[in-house]
Amino acid sequence: MKRKDFLKGLGLAGASTLLPAVNLSATPTNPKAFTGDPDDDCILIPSETAGPFPLDLTANPFYFRQDVRENRTGVRLNLKLKIIGVNNCDPMANLRVNIWHCDKDGNYSGYGTEPGLTYLRGYQITDANGEVNFITVFPGWYPGRICHIHFQVFVSSVYAAVSQLTFPLDVKNELYEENAALYTKGVDPLNFSQDFVFNNGYIYQLATLEPNGFGEFNSFLTIVINGTGVSGLANHEPETGGQFKLRQNFPNPYLEETTVPFTLTNPADVQLDIFDLAGQKRAELQRPNLGAGTHEIVVNTKNLGIATGNYVYQLQVENSNGLFRQCKMMTAKT
Repeated sequence: MKRKDFLKGLGLAGASTLLPAVNLSATPTNPKAFTGDPDDDCILIPSETAGPFPLDLTANPFYFRQDVRENRTGVRLNLKLKIIGVNNCDPMANLRVNIWHCDKDGNYSGYGTEPGLTYLRGYQITDANGEVNFITVFPGWYPGRICHIHFQVFVSSVYAAVSQLTFPLDVKNELYEENAALYTKGVDPLNFSQDFVFNNGYIYQLATLEPNGFGEFNSFLTIVINGTGVSGLANHEPETGGQFKLRQNFPNPYLEETTVPFTLTNPADVQLDIFDLAGQKRAELQRPNLGAGTHEIVVNTKNLGIATGNYVYQLQVENSNGLFRQCKMMTAKT
């Protein structure tokens, strides 16, 4: 199977399968809507402009990656995002999270003076804890905007939330000062009130920023969007065509062995592919001539010769109606 076929199972390859995204955080109606109270830990993330976004992450499987740096220099930033559903304040698994941001000099790939380039853009799928991890470089700033990172959370191919995150002013500017040879533009001259995105509030978009002792920085932000933890808003994706239902593996998190359950509407040939978080296929399990009904496939990483870890599993179903795919994340127990 080609890598682009794997991404089709996520609704990521081929714009013809996608419906226009609806921003879930633009007009919150839930009573937990954004209030500005930093003590409330389950508040919808404010909606923000997508900004310079000329490259379509959803249509290019190249961007399914944790390390988005490519050839960009700068202080390494280990970014973790946790997605929470506002309906029950629980983690939301199996969501696609895109990030993109400028480099240390304030340039965006594929935009302005950087046409055709792809650095500092990528997406991951949330695990059982609702979390994704990225390796990037700490962004610089440019005139009129405070230092920031764009992100987009897809609950399904129909629903999405778009916002931005930023960092504490003192820690950020200390990072710039201590790495002046890299960040030659100096400290960020703006504060939150001078930035047109964050001047109406930033508390729920303020990510942590801490040195980790290895010359790198760790950052974390909890992002609350419309939806219910675990399942999200939309359980039916157009890629399945009504031919099957793929369920979450159990146990999840798992230790060496887990089971993937699914239900077929019609008889079909079934294939379960296991991909690592860089989008490389690590294992393939075939189950030909399965009848309609409920089935399970046991995944034992030791028997497959791969390390126990976080993987995306894709179910491929082929029958007289066509070829259909869908993916979910399996999370390793730590």
